[in-house]
Amino acid sequence: MRVEWIDDILAVLDCGSLAQAAQKRALTQSAFTRRVRTIEDSLGTTLIDRRRKPVSLMPGVQSLEPELRELSSRLHNLRQTLRTANKGLGKPLTFVCQHALTTTISPQVVHAATRNGETTARVRSGNQDECLMMLLSKEVDLAIMYALPNGAPMGTSTAFETLNIDEDIIVPVCAPGLLARVTDEAIPVIAYPSDVFLGQVFTRMLSPRLAQDRTMVTVAETALTFAMLELTLNEIGIAWLPSSLVARPLAQGDLIRLDDTLPAQILDINMVRLRGGETEHSDLIWRNLARHFQVTP
Repeated sequence: MRVEWIDDILAVLDCGSLAQAAQKRALTQSAFTRRVRTIEDSLGTTLIDRRRKPVSLMPGVQSLEPELRELSSRLHNLRQTLRTANKGLGKPLTFVCQHALTTTISPQVVHAATRNGETTARVRSGNQDECLMMLLSKEVDLAIMYALPNGAPMGTSTAFETLNIDEDIIVPVCAPGLLARVTDEAIPVIAYPSDVFLGQVFTRMLSPRLAQDRTMVTVAETALTFAMLELTLNEIGIAWLPSSLVARPLAQGDLIRLDDTLPAQILDINMVRLRGGETEHSDLIWRNLARHFQVTP
């Protein structure tokens, strides 16, 4: 099964017609139709329901969409890995960032890891539990995650090696139009779910420091800091967000910091890897990243 064939099938699925799929695959419709028949002949099965107008994939093929997309992604990644190896580069660095850190610190990691031309980088994103599971399953080489400072509880286990590379601060912010609500007895809040890391930080570190005469009224809840940022910008409520994420809207006046009246929380930014799972190549990258962030591994 060639990766191009899988991409052809997915193009029909995405576009809903052979004509549009052919355009997406940069082929004439007749050439694309011939290629689809070649795939069917090679596999010994019918992929396209030609009785319908416009034509569509057979129901059994449509049901395989998740597997086809995953296989396409894996084959493309394998192709890139083989090309990279042929150029004398090491295995690509694959790392995952906690969602809130993907846009703020991953560019620094990619730059530091690839600047000598010795490797390439792949960036993934997830919540903290997902990051740790990717490390344990060896899907990634390292993870960039938040942690409470000074070794406070909620840290990672001894299965992981951790290096503190920076710090951030979770600050309360709101749009200018909601500033007057900060002094209300009932403050409208965009909250994190209690089972995600930042939700636990709020419950254990921030909520106990709120004034006793204040009540937090949850008007929306999301685990995604990017979604929370948009909700905050649209005056849905007050939110606690990483200062690195809100630096630009704060500078532009689209958001206002409220940590003069509401509590904030400093967080460490850690680089984490599975203890004992390093190779000579991955250890070199780890040390190069440590040098970039000016910390001692």
